[in-house]
Amino acid sequence: MSTSDLSRRSVLAGSLAAAAVGATATGASATGGDAGGAGHPASHGSKGREHAWVTSTIRRMTLEEKVGQLFVQNVYGSDATTPDDRNLPLYGVASPAEVVRKYHLGGVIYFAWTDSVRDPDQIVGLSNGLQKAALTQRSKVRVPLSISTDQEQGVVTRIGPPATQFPGSMALGAGRSAADARTAAAITGRELLAMGVNTNFAPDCDVNVNPLNPVIGTRSFSSRPDLAAQLAAAQVAGYQRDGGVASSAKHFPGHGDTATDSHVAFPVITHTREQWETIDAPPFRAAIREQIDMIMTAHLSFPALDDSGDPATLSHPILTGLLREELGYEGVVITDSLAMQGVRDLYGDAEVAVRALLAGVDQLLMTPAMDDAYAAVIEAVRTRRLSTRALDEKVARVLHLKYRRGMVARPFADPRAVARTVGTPRNLAAAASVTDRTTTVVKNDDAVLPFAPKDRKVLVTGYGATTTATLAAALGAQGATTTTVETGTSPTDATVSRAVAAAAGQDLVVVTTMKAWDTSVTDPKGGQQKLVKALLASGTPVVVVAVRDPYDIAHLTDAPTYVATYSYSPVAIEAAARILTGASTPTATLPVDIPAAGDPGSILYPFGHGLTY
Repeated sequence: MSTSDLSRRSVLAGSLAAAAVGATATGASATGGDAGGAGHPASHGSKGREHAWVTSTIRRMTLEEKVGQLFVQNVYGSDATTPDDRNLPLYGVASPAEVVRKYHLGGVIYFAWTDSVRDPDQIVGLSNGLQKAALTQRSKVRVPLSISTDQEQGVVTRIGPPATQFPGSMALGAGRSAADARTAAAITGRELLAMGVNTNFAPDCDVNVNPLNPVIGTRSFSSRPDLAAQLAAAQVAGYQRDGGVASSAKHFPGHGDTATDSHVAFPVITHTREQWETIDAPPFRAAIREQIDMIMTAHLSFPALDDSGDPATLSHPILTGLLREELGYEGVVITDSLAMQGVRDLYGDAEVAVRALLAGVDQLLMTPAMDDAYAAVIEAVRTRRLSTRALDEKVARVLHLKYRRGMVARPFADPRAVARTVGTPRNLAAAASVTDRTTTVVKNDDAVLPFAPKDRKVLVTGYGATTTATLAAALGAQGATTTTVETGTSPTDATVSRAVAAAAGQDLVVVTTMKAWDTSVTDPKGGQQKLVKALLASGTPVVVVAVRDPYDIAHLTDAPTYVATYSYSPVAIEAAARILTGASTPTATLPVDIPAAGDPGSILYPFGHGLTY
């Protein structure tokens, strides 16, 4: 489809959606306009047009079309119209476009494993193809899709380079800058929108007070509610006001104090109501004050808020009583993935969909049984288990969001904008600058840092083929002669011996660790801890660089030199190289407490600790 065709179709889509919109329909632009969004009150006329379009559209929708707006699904395939057999067992049709049309979907979500995010040009083509499918089906209404992904940055990054990368939430917490957090969100949002992705499931508003948390960790800004709230609010503004994409605070009512992964099991949060108010609630309250577009639910039990044993996703007291009525939230509530085990233990997939809607959810994400769930929701409306009024209210919230974020007026992305928006030199420079301010030097007991790299021999070893190669290249670019021995997340004794042998004759060893504290899942035999201890015994100076959780130092207390990056994204690894050599000066401090191993009451390094030189 040519650019001129896209432009004409965009105008046509807006007019077909409802005559009330007309040529003057307003919404968020790719450069940051936000009529009716947070901080930019809409004019009376704009609000009137929005209301007219929403009510007119709902009036003309069939029951099936209304129910379709409540589902956001993953679809397999790199373009909209090519059949992909992986869709058949899930949906009974083969191409992504056919899935959209069959269910009148409200939205789709992109992942690498669905083959949705190969590169920016492919992404914009897929996005425009899916929007075409949504807007050209036989219907009295034309409603564009929300096209979403989880571009939290850091450890949850769905779209890699050449899209601009940032080191993630906990790294931003270490930097302590609301301005940097907003910049990261704004750049991320603008780049997503240029690729036709109009919804980002971020920021993560969980307060990570449990160092053993296997599912949140560095996705959280901090263990301090006030810092997490400040940065969450900044990112909401960055995504919605500056970036023009819808954003979603997650995972309500709070997933920060659990040692259980809700992807595979059912966590229970034991906080009291008072603890929820002081620990978990502040970031969500801050996001609501910034008029967050969406809030995503958590698949966990929170007995102090609802003692029924149901997950929060299915809890009327939590989603309606607490979120809607007490906190006054009026936007869209969306579930976390309904394919996760934490929500599937008690009820079948079809019943889960209905119960979530009855609890207060507006949109259902990634149901694993689409035909059954879709039919079950339609039946619930026909039998009045779910009232028509409640259904219309949910659809209205979804449509209002789509209108405010510009999806109705501008459903298509301009392919020509990708090259001048995504991964530009200016954006990459901003990301590097922000990331330099997040790298934290925790220990420098032997004053090894900063080290002069020129004509120095450096062994780079430890976690990650890409991570070690990136770090070696960055040090080599500064004049070091580097050797690389990648050992993975669970090195064997033979691998440890190979790394130690490579350390002989080196001037410095830099060893990267990734969740070395986790000897239950990540590294059951403690190979990373053995690796570091063996390298320390080699006699060559050693710098430990934790490239995910900062908590590794609790199990590596003999290491005299320790740096935390909070992310293994290349941008974070390159920043670490600049910090190690003194090309950049460390300024970041810990955004969490690091407790002693096995003794959470004993703090090794407190919140706010950080060294400079």
